[in-house]
Amino acid sequence: MAEPQTLRAAHDAVSERRPVPTANLLTWLAFHQSNARMYRAVADVDRWHHHEAMYWVGYEERKAGEMSARLQAEKSQTN
Repeated sequence: MAEPQTLRAAHDAVSERRPVPTANLLTWLAFHQSNARMYRAVADVDRWHHHEAMYWVGYEERKAGEMSARLQAEKSQTN
């Protein structure tokens, strides 16, 4: 599948591959990290939506950070 070239196509791609709500934290972490990379690439191509795409980069990076922190918390509880 080709990488999205527009912000709209990126949003559609995110919707299509969104994990089920009960997916494990590693799945969600990978999802948000992948989204951040995709939105960053779209920001370089879809110049009309550069700033909005960069907003989504930040959003996805924050969500990935939350997932990472939750994984670390779970890991420290099991040790």
